[in-house]
Amino acid sequence: MGLFAEIKEDFSNAYKNDPALNSGFDFLFNYPGVWAVAWYRVAHKLYMANFKSLARIIMGLTQILTNIDIHPGAVIGKRVFIDHGTGVVIGQTAIVEDDVLIYQGVTLGGVSLTQGKRHPTVKKGAVLGAGAKILGNIVIGEYAKIGANSVVVKHVPDNATAIGIPASVIEKGRCKDPLMHNLLPDINKEMFEYLLKRVAVLEHILVEDNKELLEQDLQLENIYESFIRAMKN
Repeated sequence: MGLFAEIKEDFSNAYKNDPALNSGFDFLFNYPGVWAVAWYRVAHKLYMANFKSLARIIMGLTQILTNIDIHPGAVIGKRVFIDHGTGVVIGQTAIVEDDVLIYQGVTLGGVSLTQGKRHPTVKKGAVLGAGAKILGNIVIGEYAKIGANSVVVKHVPDNATAIGIPASVIEKGRCKDPLMHNLLPDINKEMFEYLLKRVAVLEHILVEDNKELLEQDLQLENIYESFIRAMKN
């Protein structure tokens, strides 16, 4: 597929991934992610043809206009859609395969200053939630989902979901629709709910076994409250 055919496909792909897109006017002014990918494709061709300085200039200007930082040396496949896009960073040796969906604030970053592959590989059909940080030479599997604001530093298998800081791979909470992030489980919420229920059970046991101590505690609490009121008056 030629350069202009790829860019045309990127433009048409935006209509498939965003139901809010209703007109060419909206597309022109409100879809920096699509424009960033389009200019990346031009810059990447120049970069691979050894016009690296010109490619970096193009992407530098694109970053100013779109607030999306894509290194022209990165490899981005077909129909990659960056939704909203503000703050997205894609490093030099990153590989993003076909049909990947990237939300705002995502970073595909490196954790090493050595030469060679140091950025992530994102396989076909993966979904990267808003604010996700994917760091190092790791692989995000096909159709995997990364929860919003997760920090991923280890490989994620195909069809899995990873959430948290650092991200943990889970099986439950996977959803077929890539847009339905609300179906991803909240591990922190579930843990707090467990702890609250556990504390309630322990309090109940203590109350049943130590009713006399509870009455004394209530008396002390009343004395303390009376003292505070007296101090205020």
